[in-house]
Amino acid sequence: MSFVHLHVHTQYSILDGQSSIENLFNRAEELGMPGLAITDHGNMYGVKEFFKFAKKHSSVKPIIGCEIYVTRHYDHKLKDKDHKEYYHLILLAKNYNGYKNLMKIVSTGHIEGMYYKPRVSHEVVEKYAKDLICCSACIAGEIPRNIINGDMAAAEKAVEWHKKVFGDDYYLEVQLHRTEIPGQSQEVYERQKIALEGIIELSRKTGVKIVATNDAHFVRKEDGPAHDRLICLTTNAFLNDEKRLRYTQQEYLKSEEEMAALFPDHPEFLANTLEVCDKIEKYTIDRGHVLPIFRIDPDFLKDVDKYLEKYKDIIDAGRCDKEGNDRGVDFTHSVAYLCHLCYQGAEKRYGTLDQEQAERIDFELKTISRMGFPDYFLIVQDFISAARRNGISVGPGRGSAAGSAVAYCLGITNIDPIRYQLLFERFLNPDRISMPDIDIDFDDDGRYRVFKYVEDTYGKDHISHVITFGTMAAKMAIKDVARVSNMPVDESTRLTKMIPDRPIKVKETVELPYTDEDEELEEGFKIIEKEEEIPDPEHEGKKIKVTRKYKKGIVEKDYKPTLKNCLKFVDELRNEYENGSELTKDVIKYALKLEGCIRQTGVHACAMIIGRGDLTDYIPISIAADKATGEDVWVSQYEGCFIEDVGMLKMDFLGLRTLSIIKECLENIRKRHGIEIDIEKIPIDDPETYALYSRGDTTSVFQFESEGMKQWLQKLEPTRFEDLIAMNALYRPGPMDYIPSFVDRKQGRQKIEYDLPEMEEFLQDTYGITVYQEQVMLLSQKLAGFTKGEADKLRKAMGKKQLDVLESLHDKFINGGKKNGHPEKILKKIWKDWRKFAQYAFNKSHATCYAWVSYQTGWLKAHYPAEFQAANLSKNLSNMDEIKKIMDDAKKSKIKVLNPDINESDSRFTVNKEGNIRFGLGGIKGFGENIVAAILKERAENGSFQDIFDFAERMAGTVNRKAYDALLYSGAFDSFGYTRTQYTLTVSSGDTFLDALVKYADLYRMDAMESSVSLFGDSEETKPQRPEMPEMKGEENTLELLHKEKELVGMYLSAHPLDRYRFELQNFTSFPVASLPDEIASCDARKSPENVNIAGFITSVNTGVSRFGKPYLRAVIEDFDGSYELAVNGKDIEDIKARLQENTPVYIEGRIEEKYFRKPEDRKEKGDPPYDFKIRKIIHLGNVVETHVKGLMIHISTTMLNSSFRERLVGLIKENKGSVPLTMKLTDPQTRFTIEFLSRKFQISLNLNFIDQLNEMQIGYKVIRK
Repeated sequence: MSFVHLHVHTQYSILDGQSSIENLFNRAEELGMPGLAITDHGNMYGVKEFFKFAKKHSSVKPIIGCEIYVTRHYDHKLKDKDHKEYYHLILLAKNYNGYKNLMKIVSTGHIEGMYYKPRVSHEVVEKYAKDLICCSACIAGEIPRNIINGDMAAAEKAVEWHKKVFGDDYYLEVQLHRTEIPGQSQEVYERQKIALEGIIELSRKTGVKIVATNDAHFVRKEDGPAHDRLICLTTNAFLNDEKRLRYTQQEYLKSEEEMAALFPDHPEFLANTLEVCDKIEKYTIDRGHVLPIFRIDPDFLKDVDKYLEKYKDIIDAGRCDKEGNDRGVDFTHSVAYLCHLCYQGAEKRYGTLDQEQAERIDFELKTISRMGFPDYFLIVQDFISAARRNGISVGPGRGSAAGSAVAYCLGITNIDPIRYQLLFERFLNPDRISMPDIDIDFDDDGRYRVFKYVEDTYGKDHISHVITFGTMAAKMAIKDVARVSNMPVDESTRLTKMIPDRPIKVKETVELPYTDEDEELEEGFKIIEKEEEIPDPEHEGKKIKVTRKYKKGIVEKDYKPTLKNCLKFVDELRNEYENGSELTKDVIKYALKLEGCIRQTGVHACAMIIGRGDLTDYIPISIAADKATGEDVWVSQYEGCFIEDVGMLKMDFLGLRTLSIIKECLENIRKRHGIEIDIEKIPIDDPETYALYSRGDTTSVFQFESEGMKQWLQKLEPTRFEDLIAMNALYRPGPMDYIPSFVDRKQGRQKIEYDLPEMEEFLQDTYGITVYQEQVMLLSQKLAGFTKGEADKLRKAMGKKQLDVLESLHDKFINGGKKNGHPEKILKKIWKDWRKFAQYAFNKSHATCYAWVSYQTGWLKAHYPAEFQAANLSKNLSNMDEIKKIMDDAKKSKIKVLNPDINESDSRFTVNKEGNIRFGLGGIKGFGENIVAAILKERAENGSFQDIFDFAERMAGTVNRKAYDALLYSGAFDSFGYTRTQYTLTVSSGDTFLDALVKYADLYRMDAMESSVSLFGDSEETKPQRPEMPEMKGEENTLELLHKEKELVGMYLSAHPLDRYRFELQNFTSFPVASLPDEIASCDARKSPENVNIAGFITSVNTGVSRFGKPYLRAVIEDFDGSYELAVNGKDIEDIKARLQENTPVYIEGRIEEKYFRKPEDRKEKGDPPYDFKIRKIIHLGNVVETHVKGLMIHISTTMLNSSFRERLVGLIKENKGSVPLTMKLTDPQTRFTIEFLSRKFQISLNLNFIDQLNEMQIGYKVIRK
């Protein structure tokens, strides 16, 4: 006899089941079980993965099921506390029809019955009961619960109902979870025994058979403690909570022997599970493509016969599917309509078609027809066309879809694939039918509107979003287990910091296959020979020995930072696991077991499913709240990677922020210049745009922003669009090594050579270098006669390093090339070059599309820099680092970024008449959208605000006290002519002016309301009096005001706290503070210590005590370019703490050196310690000149000496009297005679104003340091 588990929860019973599906199948096969069920709580999330692993374990029959929730009351749509109760019930699908019914029940629970759990009524169960096997579930089921409650009559009634609905496919279910583990639930077993007695009695009475189950939640017995911690996460409890939910730790995949021991007197309970398993038919849930049918224009259908005849050849190419079945009338109409739209578009794109264009379009249309995808293209062109009609920006294309001329003619893409040698077979391979994959970029703001259009067009029940599953990564697993184990947060944080954020790099010795055609050996590798046994090709069943070559050497491998890998490669964490406290060992141990468990569901940001009919006929559906509206939307229960398998059409609607930036820039241009620009029609040969790329002036230019890319652009000096496509493809790990050669060939420093003359046609745009996958595909066809399908197969094999496929194509390439008259030696060289580079070769279709988007941004920046950067600022309000970068770039172009202004600012960043960027009111922190809209509306209707009182009167009742603060300290009131401090001074009433102003505004509003209802229109009472603005006395506390400004707008706009110290930062620091990490890494790599000096403003200081009881200090220092966190430990902490005060400008002398001492013998085992920055000395930044400057030498050419120059120089020196000695160096440029003399009469004050004046007078200077 054997046994089958019919009640099994996988990790898709989220935070309740701990079993991975792979481990379940491995264990079931190990135990010799003929079948295995999946019955997750209220969902079918894991069904596709379950089938996937079932294929790998053919001896174990997959049984698809679900433990559903059935309402106690009659209507699952009732959602309140009086109708919250539910029962558990197990349903198992006997065949594909049962699977479809199970989907209906589960989907109904989510769509209609979701109230804490996805519930259905008995009516729904009965409606879809056909081909389902039903089991009465655990003690939370209806029958066991009634038995436990002593109501045998109700239990019997329920059995009879289920028997009536399911007939012989209804089984009573029993479980026994006796546990001897201290602290685990004993109550469950007692209740199960009561249920068992009652169920046996009901079975005898009703004739319903009994099956034994174990309600498995984890795979092996030893997994019980890990599952216990998972339950703590679910219930937000701690392990030591006495009253928390506890399982028995018996809920694992028990063996037949263990199950038999539970029911020694009833072997039939186990035998009946085999009966259930035998009832399950073999079936698959995967289906051919079930595409939606496009609704064709009725006017076209009136003359459809004409088009059916006109496009007969194309229609006939796909009239029948691959099995020979006629695809029907709707299909032929769709093909005809697709052809009609395509040739209409072709005329607009190309005019009269030449032979190449006509043959390309005909080939593509026939391929689309043969594959059965006309409706796919019609659907995509429809919603893209709708997007453009509604002012939504659509990208030029993305990925391989840009290789389709049909897509180009339909307006799906905007790049001519024929002009740029982009390949259709890279998108749709004629030799293998797979669903097309067109990813579309929309502007961020418009993407949701496209979603809605598709939903409105095809119907809500035809549309679904796609589910995602968030799993516990290493850090999260430690945090979660640590929390339920009562580990202090500081301690768990310390452990998680030991886990790298990036892949772990490990040097390993490897042996790789080597052939004589391989490239030259890498440094450090050597060739070795090994004797191996292989099957004898001439004698089946026998083996022969062969000698094979390998190259052996050390390579650097990347390992994902999983806990398993971290314990292997991260010494610090392994030491904690081996030598840490018992609590630490325990946390790491169980985090290891829980890592990878599903923690929550999510909704894919871009993917959408479009079905031919009600989606619940094809896939199980759940619901989620729409982020934009809060309304419930449908979400598939299968992940995106499984959607095509079950025949569904999935499309990705991607949001590309750059499209939003372009759109906003064009609006800025329209507002300022009054012109409309069609960005798709800008000239592709614009000299100013290529000059911008050649200067490396590409901050904010799409995909060309990095510093490394800027440097290569300066060397390349691109002059044509093809150069940008190539750089977009080359600038990535791997192919980046070919950039120097590419640049040298472009600049004529390296000769452009082709192995064969025939190769020039496809390689000339990249100066003889193979850059794109498409080039390999085209050359394989031209040189060796590959078909389009074979060329795509080669591309895929090279990209994915499919060595067996490559070997099979190698001989074909060599023989085909020889047949075409090419020398074998050269063909082998070409193949060798391809094998070396093709894994890095890039998709030209994608590179071309994104190079075009880049060019558009480059063109806008070259011609409308202020409007362009204003748009970038508006779209990066939440990213202060990006805003800083954009503002610095604007300054280089002499464009100012001005404070918000109550009369000039819009909601977003705009460009004023002078060409400067004005900060938007919507960018002020804590300033509500409603208030911004009200201010802009008032200004538009009644003109600018004349003064602060006019603003208060007109905005009374709308702008509150908090909003006044925001406007004041952000600088929005500066144009009214008062200092910001004046608003905070006290008036006669004792209030600050701003408080008095707010009170006045309220009185003014009330008076206006009373006057409006007065019989005579005017009141004789005294009108509210405007408060008097206090006079400014003394100087403003600029530093304090700047801090408040930064709080509100995220940065310093009107000034910077370090402005007065620019001279010190320029002349006495080694580099900006943000460069310190790179410099530390450089010193570490060189193993060379270095003295460095930094300066900046201390923005925060935090102190604490480590777990070893030692004090530490963390302080953030910031300058104009960025910030760095200083770490201070050890005996000098008190002295340093006194000097590192918040809001203080400091100058720090330090040294980059080894972080700590390590003995020579330890260095051999563990290596050298890492390098770090250590503070040596701190002084106030304002004291640097006094402590470090011995004097100043100014350089003057004798040709500059005239009376006006002397007068201005003497005046400048007198204006800046101080204590720094001044030396003058006079040089005669003709004789090169030089004289230096120390001024006895004048000493100067070294400050930024003095240095700026020297620069303006073109006088060089040199600081003489002590």
